[in-house]
Amino acid sequence: MLKLHGFAVSNYVNMVKLALLEKGLAFDMVEVFTSQNPEFLAISPRGKVPVLETEHGFISETGAILEYLEDLGQGVPLLPAEPFQRAQVRSLAKEIELYLELPARACYPEAFFGASVSDSIKNKTREELLGGIAALKRHGKFAPYVAGDRLTVADLYFLYSVDLACLVAHKLFGLDLLADFPGARALFERFKDNPNVQRIAAEKEAGLPAFLAMAQARFKA
Repeated sequence: MLKLHGFAVSNYVNMVKLALLEKGLAFDMVEVFTSQNPEFLAISPRGKVPVLETEHGFISETGAILEYLEDLGQGVPLLPAEPFQRAQVRSLAKEIELYLELPARACYPEAFFGASVSDSIKNKTREELLGGIAALKRHGKFAPYVAGDRLTVADLYFLYSVDLACLVAHKLFGLDLLADFPGARALFERFKDNPNVQRIAAEKEAGLPAFLAMAQARFKA
């Protein structure tokens, strides 16, 4: 059986978890935080989560894990079969990661953990978030899903990255990234009715206290 190594608050872990659940693939959850312990580095070269344990060994990096799950050919496909449309979904996912998730992540210490981030980093994040959401408006279809009429890998990145980007933008800059983006707002509402999304949200809520204690200890160290 597949085993997903990670923790319930990680947005990248939850992307993989939702893919597994939507595909109906059986898996066990192995709770672990990011770590530089030799034992964990043996399965995750950078000490990051998620890590997927398979019968053949371990796979790290979210994109590679999602590609592996797709290549298994089991369950509901999350990438189109047609090459051009497949590339469009991958492009949307990468744009969300590079232009929204990663800029927002630079400000997580101040937005969520009580630490400080320099003004230069915050200014850069603000501009990149505005540019990233503008790019998503141009490229995304939201009809009703990010890439069209069905759930794809792009929606996994949307659901678990854009929400955090919006929180950072609101907390640090007083910005509503979705103010004039009704398609994105509607998609978030649609996901609230998805039982797999509800399950992941409940597991995240249950795991939040332990994660916050760990994260705050690291930032204060």
